[in-house]
Amino acid sequence: MTPGVKHPAARGDERRVVHNVVRGSIGNLIEWYDWYAYSAFSVYFASAFFPEGDTTAQWLKTAAVFAVGFLMRPIGGWLLGRYADRFGRRAALTMSVTLMALGSLAIAGNPGYGAIGVAAPILLVTARLLQGLSVGGEYSTSATYLSEVATPGRRGYYSSFQYVTLTAGQLLALAVQILLQQALTSQQMHDWGWRVPFLVGAGGAVMVMWLRRSMDESESYRRAAAVAPNSAKSRGTLRALLHHPKEVLLVAGLTLGGTVAFYTYTTYLQKFMINTSGFDKPTVSLINFLALLVFVVLQPLAGRWSDRIGRRPLLLGFGIAGTLLTVPLLTVLGSTRSPVVAFLLMLFGLTIVTGYTSINAIVKAELFPTRIRALGVGLPYALTVAIFGGTAETIALSLKLAGHESLFFWYVSGCVLVSLVVYFFMRETSRRSPLEDPRQRPTPAGAATEAR
Repeated sequence: MTPGVKHPAARGDERRVVHNVVRGSIGNLIEWYDWYAYSAFSVYFASAFFPEGDTTAQWLKTAAVFAVGFLMRPIGGWLLGRYADRFGRRAALTMSVTLMALGSLAIAGNPGYGAIGVAAPILLVTARLLQGLSVGGEYSTSATYLSEVATPGRRGYYSSFQYVTLTAGQLLALAVQILLQQALTSQQMHDWGWRVPFLVGAGGAVMVMWLRRSMDESESYRRAAAVAPNSAKSRGTLRALLHHPKEVLLVAGLTLGGTVAFYTYTTYLQKFMINTSGFDKPTVSLINFLALLVFVVLQPLAGRWSDRIGRRPLLLGFGIAGTLLTVPLLTVLGSTRSPVVAFLLMLFGLTIVTGYTSINAIVKAELFPTRIRALGVGLPYALTVAIFGGTAETIALSLKLAGHESLFFWYVSGCVLVSLVVYFFMRETSRRSPLEDPRQRPTPAGAATEAR
């Protein structure tokens, strides 16, 4: 065979990998579009559910509901992570997008405080809890699935598409917002226009439900199930997870700084640039859209780089830059009146965060064996995100309301510093990974053995 030319079977395998990654990623995109539509459009529907108080107070209440949704993410990470380890990644991914569709329909059809009184915010919280359950399970199963179906030696690259589609979901929400802002008046956006994105998301979720049913199950899961077909009840259990306490704590530690920084530079920065920098809503939407568009492109580039140099150098780069530069970056952003400068500062912050986002899925997946991988990836991650990521916006707005906004900058920097310590002492996960363990590969006879 000519050197450098792939065997036809190898090319076919690679196409199959791409096929599964694309189908899994499109579902991830719709899931996160639905999740972020709440944050993007909360500046319009806040008064519909919380009519009393000034703008900051109304946003604070909707941010609190956003944080409440995060409380369900650990439960979703546990329930759907366990489900994925017992019954397959494909089944769990299909279930998660079904739950998201129901949550989006509930928000779109909520009559509002003026029609049903206090029942309106209660219904909003209920729908958000359902979406939180969905997203908690989506992350764990999606990260596991993309890592398992990826080609060895390119796992960083393929798994980075989780944050490509996660951020693309936010971009889609912003694109819908920009289009609606151009087509509708501000009053129409506040009256009924904010319902449109949730109807779009529910429709997309229904389409993904059908799409995910045709995905291949991951080879790692099929082998594990084939080796011990009667062991489903022992897979994905908390008891099995507790045999890996170091890995569980490691997931929490490496997630802490990354999740706070990510939600600061994505969901909160929209309100920060309106409330503090003084930009109008359409300008902020455009800044967010352009910065996140570049951020999406950075993910696979950084993921591929991690396949060559390792995961730990990227995490260290994020930790050092995030610790030292967060406070000056947000301070300057709060005082600028130039949209171009605001865009460059947001993009700079997102570039720093890329050292975490591009590889966080594969790093977690490389820590656990197949039988508890989805649960191990999802539960400690979801707990950390619920406690720190989900409250970032609430803490920021509370400090803003109290007149101490700059304290939030130091809070973000401190969280990243904690993770930097973890990155410094952790091992390089791409080496000696259960994903690459030869005992999990097929034997010549077609059988396989499960590591640990």
